[in-house]
Amino acid sequence: MMPAQPLVRDPYSIVITGVGGQGNVLASRLLGTMLAEKGFFVTIGETFGASQRGGSVMSHVRMSRETVSSPQIPRGRADVIVSLEPVEALRVLAGYGNPDVVLLTNTRPIYPVGVIRGELEYPSPDTLREAVLRILPGARFIDGTEKALALGNPILTNIVMLGALHGLGILPFDRRDFERAITARVAAEHLAVNLAAFDEGSRAIMDS
Repeated sequence: MMPAQPLVRDPYSIVITGVGGQGNVLASRLLGTMLAEKGFFVTIGETFGASQRGGSVMSHVRMSRETVSSPQIPRGRADVIVSLEPVEALRVLAGYGNPDVVLLTNTRPIYPVGVIRGELEYPSPDTLREAVLRILPGARFIDGTEKALALGNPILTNIVMLGALHGLGILPFDRRDFERAITARVAAEHLAVNLAAFDEGSRAIMDS
């Protein structure tokens, strides 16, 4: 991984988005912990849809070397968007994206209840990808859920995506920082699989 570059803006604003049950909040807390331990002021704000029914969940993580920032990112001012679900990537990109934003998204959909019941249609993967790329040609895609399933649990998708964010080399944290942060939050018997998920995400983005 290349060394993280200096922040292009202060505060620097990261959105982590997904749907209820994907571990979005844990991912934002882990990221915030790692950045705070590097000496940054970190604020986290969250918005929840009907998260218990698979609704939208969005975390705003803001880091600064100078001061504590508002927990809410202004519209159109995200620097990084990490999405655990592809439709959420498109939705958040439309609201918080800009031509310079870095977008990293999982490609595996989670179908809402209306789609499962046949009341709504969910866009095809190709349609979603094309829509994202029309807005942001440099967007990055990985199937984080596939890698999580290979490790035995789809809930590890959030950790795979944190590993992929590390692999981009744009934020000042590394595997040792992640190991310290995750050790404080999971039981010892779950540490190895979380580290493996992080490593899978990091490799996936560097190989893509």
